[in-house]
Amino acid sequence: MRFRIEQIFLTDEFGKVINGGVPQFHLIESGSVDDALRLFVSRDEAEIVGDVLKLPGFQAIATARRSNHVYTLQVSPVSDRFKHGEFRETDRENGR
Repeated sequence: MRFRIEQIFLTDEFGKVINGGVPQFHLIESGSVDDALRLFVSRDEAEIVGDVLKLPGFQAIATARRSNHVYTLQVSPVSDRFKHGEFRETDRENGR
């Protein structure tokens, strides 16, 4: 199953609050929403802070921390078909 992860930074690298952070989107393949969240956070060398809010339809919202960065993550399922020019998680791993 493929999931879209929306990442919005709440603080910068110095721990200062960012107002109106711009979302970044990532795609990840996983067997469940929990695994997708866990895999993304692990690859980002971060940790979940607090509880994960699970929503109907294989969705979740969480807060994570990496060093001084704090960000929110919203995980949602997406179609298994990629459109032309769409970014895939494997593209980032291959340096594309």
